[in-house]
Amino acid sequence: MAKKIGVFVTGGIAAYKTPNLVRLLIKAGFEVRVAMTPAAANFVTVQSLATVSKHAVLTDAAEFAVPEHVAHVELARWMDLAIVVPATANTLAKMAMGLADNVVTTTLLAFAGLKLVAPAMNDKMWANPQTQANLAHLQQQGVQVLPPATGFLAEGYSGKGRLPDEAEIVLFAQLATTDQYLAHTRVVVTAGGTRERLDPVRYLTNDSSGKMGTALANAAAAAGAEVTLVTAAHQVTLPGVTVVPVTTAKDMNTAVQARFAETDIVIMAAAVADFRPSETANHKLKKTGDQGLALNLVQNPDILATLGTQRTHQFVAGFAAETDKLLVNAEAKLARKHVDMLIANQVGKGQGFNQDDNAVTLLQPGQPPVSLPRAAKLVLAQQILRYIQEARA
Repeated sequence: MAKKIGVFVTGGIAAYKTPNLVRLLIKAGFEVRVAMTPAAANFVTVQSLATVSKHAVLTDAAEFAVPEHVAHVELARWMDLAIVVPATANTLAKMAMGLADNVVTTTLLAFAGLKLVAPAMNDKMWANPQTQANLAHLQQQGVQVLPPATGFLAEGYSGKGRLPDEAEIVLFAQLATTDQYLAHTRVVVTAGGTRERLDPVRYLTNDSSGKMGTALANAAAAAGAEVTLVTAAHQVTLPGVTVVPVTTAKDMNTAVQARFAETDIVIMAAAVADFRPSETANHKLKKTGDQGLALNLVQNPDILATLGTQRTHQFVAGFAAETDKLLVNAEAKLARKHVDMLIANQVGKGQGFNQDDNAVTLLQPGQPPVSLPRAAKLVLAQQILRYIQEARA
């Protein structure tokens, strides 16, 4: 992953979001330096970006402040990755033509590494054939484009042209340098804890946040796979991930089965409820004096075990979240589910569910366990996918 990022701020109203973006990039482990166009200063101050980045901001006025070096060349040589955000139609056109009329375009022209652009503009400007031709030309040159979101625009109506969420831009940067080793591979990932309704206001569920499954989906998409994420949770995903929202275990089973025959890799990272109420009340269940409430629970379909018996060409991997006897219980589950890989992780006491990091052990039939030390879930996702691809080879 690139570590040094140059953030290039141009003159769109969405520039006001860039201090938070810089903060999130630093939190994700990047070192960040900022350059901005004169027009960008109409929407965000130099002081704000210097404060959050902990570096002086490169502007046209400051380009020759240090005569010992050429500032735009120095920045171009320092960074591993460039992000233009918000990328206005004007700056995209300049980049496509190779113009260098301000410190941002000059630095970008001097930078030979990977460039990312996050366009933001009016929907009509985005749809303009010249803007689209400029983007196509930039992509042919290796520039990666994070398409704008659809939402409320500065003009007062909804359309496509809104800057993507800052967390999505960070994710885009984290995965930008991934090689395409999963190209032409179809991947289905499940995520989140399913919810089984007791009545209109209560349900049975668990603490799974969906972070691990979503990380796997994002890492697979960045590696070139065609990815479907069947999820009971909402987390930030790359545009290349097709999200299928579900609620119950039965919903998840239906969604996975509908795609299984055409899939190459299935990773069941969801925490699927083992049981559901035999009946769901259509009204809120009321207390009756001091009496307790008896629930009759029935088993949900065992999605992973079913896939293990159905698989033909598919590589099927599942997760085993355990509170004790991790390897003993996981080895038994590996044999019982008839899958290609089981990913075991400890839960509870600050581990596993609802955390940003994790530690896992990979189990395969007839193979010694492989332990992956505690790391960010996105990093673990990349490691797990590499092991899966190696096992498929």
